Amino acid sequence: MSKSIIISDQAPAPIGPYSQAVKAGNTLYISGQIPFDQLTGEMINENITEETHQVMKNIEAILSAAGMTFVNVVKCSIFLKDLGQFTTVNDAYAMYFKSEPPARECVEVARLPKDVNVEISCIAVG
Repeated sequence: MSKSIIISDQAPAPIGPYSQAVKAGNTLYISGQIPFDQLTGEMINENITEETHQVMKNIEAILSAAGMTFVNVVKCSIFLKDLGQFTTVNDAYAMYFKSEPPARECVEVARLPKDVNVEISCIAVG
């Protein structure tokens, strides 16, 4: 099995001992992404909709670096600080999966890195 580290300068650099993504064979494992805008150096936290869109842009940048798109995504994990924001996050998230959305779970957690409100990780297959 071949394994390679995927890095995009359009997505946030890891804040710990992990990679943005690892490709093993034809499967890409993307680490949890938070709403940090790598281009401006700003955390996007005005509202949960904008936060979700920034997270998805970060995922898109990593997918692109691996030669993939959202069509390749087969599984997502969504972590929310407040499950009461589920519908709002779901509406923004759905814009990236027009048809045949991936498998997914969404859970509420006590705290997320940098005190953000949403973090999403995913698995894609090429």
